[in-house]
Amino acid sequence: MKSFQVFFFIALAQVLFLGACSNTPENVHPDYASSEPPAPYPEPPAVAPTGGIYHSVGHNLVLYEDLRARQVGDILTVVLAEATDGAKSSDTALEKDNSTVIDNPLLAGKLRDFGDGNNLAFDMHSNSAFKGDSASNQSNRLQGSISVTVARVYPGGNLYIQGEKWIRINQGNEYIRLRGIIRPVDISTSNTILSTKVADARISYSGTGATADVNKVGWLSRFFVSPLWPF
Repeated sequence: MKSFQVFFFIALAQVLFLGACSNTPENVHPDYASSEPPAPYPEPPAVAPTGGIYHSVGHNLVLYEDLRARQVGDILTVVLAEATDGAKSSDTALEKDNSTVIDNPLLAGKLRDFGDGNNLAFDMHSNSAFKGDSASNQSNRLQGSISVTVARVYPGGNLYIQGEKWIRINQGNEYIRLRGIIRPVDISTSNTILSTKVADARISYSGTGATADVNKVGWLSRFFVSPLWPF
């Protein structure tokens, strides 16, 4: 009875531990974390009201400055417009037919016959054939948008961007991660850029939680479809 109680408490502790892990919020991946500006912007000093319209500090209005991202910490929006289609097929057919016939030879000037049509004549025949077909099709679509920050400015002027977006839906989290290198000239006047313009792009779209867990193959099934299983 005592051993059963110990087993029960151990099982209960494991259940509580797993439940606590499932409710732990997801941590931001360090490779996609937003980059803060090198130095914080100072707070504008308080200005006593003077009754005038013009204020030298604060309440600034940009009329002619370009508002597109160009330095570390700036934000821009990447429009996801990924579409990939791939198809491959092959058809191979091989066939080989061999036939060899040798008539009854003359031995000492005579055809040798052993009765009942038996003689030294013989023939050989072989036939081999092979046919193989294969086909492969793949299609991917990813649409949406994600706002990222500039993490680095290269000497040539190109920008390294990175960022991620998390959305919690019911019992699971959906996230999009993106990083790569862009050219400032590809950024539109609305401070957006297409994902097809991102060089060395790393785009991830996945999820966590109960919904994502049920779509994963178990470890035993993965073993039977892995190269470790020879049969």
